[in-house]
Amino acid sequence: MVKVTYYLDVVSSWCHYVEPVWDFLKEKYADEVTFDWRIALIPSEGLPESTFEEDGYYRRSGVITRQTQMLNSAWVDPTLKEYLAPNVVAVAAKELGFKGDEVRRAIAHAAMIEGKQVGQFEVSAEVAAQASGLDKEDILALSQSELVEEEVRGDTRAFNSFGINQRPAFHLVSEIQDQAIFSGIIHLGPLQATLEAMIEDVTAYRSWDAHFGQQ
Repeated sequence: MVKVTYYLDVVSSWCHYVEPVWDFLKEKYADEVTFDWRIALIPSEGLPESTFEEDGYYRRSGVITRQTQMLNSAWVDPTLKEYLAPNVVAVAAKELGFKGDEVRRAIAHAAMIEGKQVGQFEVSAEVAAQASGLDKEDILALSQSELVEEEVRGDTRAFNSFGINQRPAFHLVSEIQDQAIFSGIIHLGPLQATLEAMIEDVTAYRSWDAHFGQQ
């Protein structure tokens, strides 16, 4: 009835915070909704320039979202203008069959909980291999391919085309072509209410078709 595409950056703390909501929606609407995730790389101006800056950000966002554990800023590498490695590694694992959330979450955990330098390909690939059981060298080779990088950059361009700039973002499209976009929203209520409305409208259209045929 509805497709939901979740746009994220693996090292985004707000994406980390929204994961329980994502899990709830996937479980509750498994029969009515198709769920997918794609990468929307954070541009350089949205990245921290130091661990000190990121710690301040984590304190603010952590208190706002009532977190009981402060995130770890040790993953931050001020020399990087984007965190391509953790994102393309997550997509490479996806292309190799791990289409769920486990690998990208393992990389996010390694960064924001353990403080690992996931901006390095070797580090992200090692985490992905441990989480998936895939061969590290296979992950590295695919993640560093033009094919996967272009997929990530193409999905980032699609995200940018919506005219939004906050992650997480959710693009909802129903089979009757109703659409909704949420950018920066991490609360369950708005997402669930919109899904319910879309499902209700699709059900009404299906009921009409059953009684009168497609017009």
